[in-house]
Amino acid sequence: MVQAFSIPSDSMQDTLQRGDRVLVDKLTPWFGSTPERGEVVVFHDPGGWLEDQKPAEPNAVQKFLSFIGLMPSAEEKDLIKRVIATGGDTVECKKGGPVKVNGHALNEPYIYPGDSACDDMPFGPIKVPKGRIWVMGDHRQNSLDSRYHQELPGGGTVSNDEVVGRAFTIAWPLNRIDWLGIPGTFDQKGINGMGAAGTAAPVAAGLAGAVPIVLWRRRRLTRPSDAIEGTELTREG
Repeated sequence: MVQAFSIPSDSMQDTLQRGDRVLVDKLTPWFGSTPERGEVVVFHDPGGWLEDQKPAEPNAVQKFLSFIGLMPSAEEKDLIKRVIATGGDTVECKKGGPVKVNGHALNEPYIYPGDSACDDMPFGPIKVPKGRIWVMGDHRQNSLDSRYHQELPGGGTVSNDEVVGRAFTIAWPLNRIDWLGIPGTFDQKGINGMGAAGTAAPVAAGLAGAVPIVLWRRRRLTRPSDAIEGTELTREG
């Protein structure tokens, strides 16, 4: 239901630092819940994002945890990014401007200090296909995210089926323990447009009373998150 991942790069700074351990909720996708805007998610390489990088050689402990199901196979390649748009959304960002979802500008305090929203790689407008998500790193000028893979099948989007789960908390080191909430900008009025986000909410809501981890996934912070380059994550038990 929950899996630990180690952050090996800087593409999600300052939300996530190199060496942070995050816990990922793998349960709710089993019950039909789909990724939501603003979530930090772990997903399998859609194909071509990490083609030049080989998985790290697992040690004996990691092999054992993989064998008993507490971590995926060492052959798997995973990434972590923030969901910016979901199926049905139109997303865009012009040089010098903010990211817009369905015509609504995002206020993104989680972006790495000094970075622009997209000046290194402006894009769009792009209509995200149904059943897919558009993802970006918080360290925008150090993140090979959806913007940099538009030539691949899917146009830079990631299939919901490739999503492992939502990273809901930083578990290590102790001085960085914190919830990974959804920034309020994704709740602004009118942003839903024709997007499909939240269509599976009734499914997850029906399970919330029985399965505590679902409550963790739906947790919202009253402040923005404290706040990878496409670098493979390290799986841990």
